[in-house]
Amino acid sequence: MTIVPPTPDEPRRPEGPRDPGDAWVIAPTGERYWGRFGAAGLLAVDPERGVLLQHRVSWSHFGGTWGLPGGALHEGESAIDGAQREAAEEAGVPEGAVRPRFTSVLDLDIWSYTTLVADVVEPFDPVISDPESVALEWVPLDEVADRPLHPGFGEAWPRLRALLDVRPALVVDAANVVGSVPDGWWRDRAGAATRLRSSLAGLEVSGADLELPGDAWFPAVSFVVEGQAKAIESDAADEAVRIVRAPAEGDDEIVAEASRLVGAGHAVTVVSSDRELRARVEHAGARVQGAGWLRGLID
Repeated sequence: MTIVPPTPDEPRRPEGPRDPGDAWVIAPTGERYWGRFGAAGLLAVDPERGVLLQHRVSWSHFGGTWGLPGGALHEGESAIDGAQREAAEEAGVPEGAVRPRFTSVLDLDIWSYTTLVADVVEPFDPVISDPESVALEWVPLDEVADRPLHPGFGEAWPRLRALLDVRPALVVDAANVVGSVPDGWWRDRAGAATRLRSSLAGLEVSGADLELPGDAWFPAVSFVVEGQAKAIESDAADEAVRIVRAPAEGDDEIVAEASRLVGAGHAVTVVSSDRELRARVEHAGARVQGAGWLRGLID
C-alpha cells in the first residue's frame, strides 16, 4: 500500500488546509482509493422524496457520475461522524436532520468505505457548498438505477436498496433488564429506569446480533415500564427511545407492543429473560434476547 497526496485539481475540503486524511491509498495492483484513513458517505432516505444523490463534477474521481455526499475520514474520526460531517460540508445536511438506521462497510484491508444509511427526520433542501458537485437531487428509489452511478455506489445499490425495507425494533422489558443487576434499583425504580433508558439512546447493534444483513444497525426502541418506574420522565429529544407505560401488567403491554411492531413490518427483538413472556412474543412473530445480551451491549 502506498499513500499519495492529491494533485492541486483533485478533491479538497471546502475551506481551510488539507486534512492528513486527504490522500490516495494505492493498492499493490495499482487501484487507488480516496482517503488515507478510509472514507464514508451518507445515504439520506426521505419517505416522500427518495434518496439524496450528488452529481459529481467532471474533474473529480469518476466525474460525471451520481453518488453519495461523502469523502475521506479524518484521523481518529468514526465513520458515522465522518459521513455526517462530509454530508454537511458537501450538501448542507443540517445537524439533527437525519437519524442513522444502519451502516454497510466495504473493507478491502488496505482501505474501507462505510455507507451510513439514515432516515430524514427533519426535511431539508440540500445546498451545493463544495466544488465537487454539479447538482444535488432527491431521487425516487425506483429511478436511482437509471442514473449513471459511481461504480462503487452502483455495485452497492441493489444490496442497499433491499435493506431499505428492513426496520429493526427492540422492545425492552425495562423491569426485567433493570432487575438483572443488583445496583440498588429497588430504592429508586424510576431512577434506575431512567439510567437504562439513557444508555439506549443511539444504541448500535451488529447485524449478526439481530440476525440481519448489514454491518451495524440503530434500532428504534420501545421501552416498556410498569409500576413505580412509570414515573420516568419522557425525553422529547430522544424520539428513538419511546417510553411505553403499561396500564396494568407489563408483560401484556410488551406482547401488545411487539405485536403492533411486527404488524407494521418491523423486525422485532424483545429483550427479556422471562421464559413465559418469551413464548408469548415468539408466538407474536418476534425474536427474543435475554437481559444479559442487552447489558453486554451497553455496559
